[in-house]
Amino acid sequence: MAKRPRFGGNDDARMLAAPGARLHDLWRTVRIWREFVRGFRAFRDLGPTVTVFGSARFGEEHPYYALARETGRELGRAGYAVMTGGGPGIMEVANRGARDVGALSIGCNIELPHEQVPNLYLDRWEDFHYFFVRKVMLVKHSCAFVALPGGFGTLDEIFEVGTLIQTGTIGDFPVVAMGTAYRQGVRDFTRGTMLEAGTIAATDLDYFSHTDDPQEAVALIHRVSPAA
Repeated sequence: MAKRPRFGGNDDARMLAAPGARLHDLWRTVRIWREFVRGFRAFRDLGPTVTVFGSARFGEEHPYYALARETGRELGRAGYAVMTGGGPGIMEVANRGARDVGALSIGCNIELPHEQVPNLYLDRWEDFHYFFVRKVMLVKHSCAFVALPGGFGTLDEIFEVGTLIQTGTIGDFPVVAMGTAYRQGVRDFTRGTMLEAGTIAATDLDYFSHTDDPQEAVALIHRVSPAA
């Protein structure tokens, strides 16, 4: 079995592998700055917006696809725009649900080696080269967050939101985790191992609500961050 390369072949991987030339670092700094400016300008006029996180790998046959679509619809009916990472799977269908009811559908798409393209249900979107810039956009322009089942990226996003709330970097915005059976192991770990070890406080667990009901999810959000 062939070994995976220690570092990828793209410019970002080389940047993280070793210090670069000053000129290259300056170019990257400018590129990062331009991405932030472009994203801030593109989304600065949004009304109440909820970011939906979730896997790119679920297709139409999966139950979580239907759950995400109905969640997007309920958010749209309640007056929220729906923002996602702009790709396929859960992201696509949450945007699709918003489009179903005439709500604004927004995407922060990421450029990947396999050429992820924006999904077909977006009214507005921007493409980003850097994951960290994209994550800032997904957080900055939202008044609440919904996390459906997903992989490493989704876990990264929801725990980063929790960290930002924990540290007071952002406000105590609603964070609703859906797919309770899928997340049971994570809940057991946080409420058991982490809490018992003292690496989090009991109050940190209050940042997250859990439900599989789209209407309840929207009610939890509206209670803290009303759309109107």
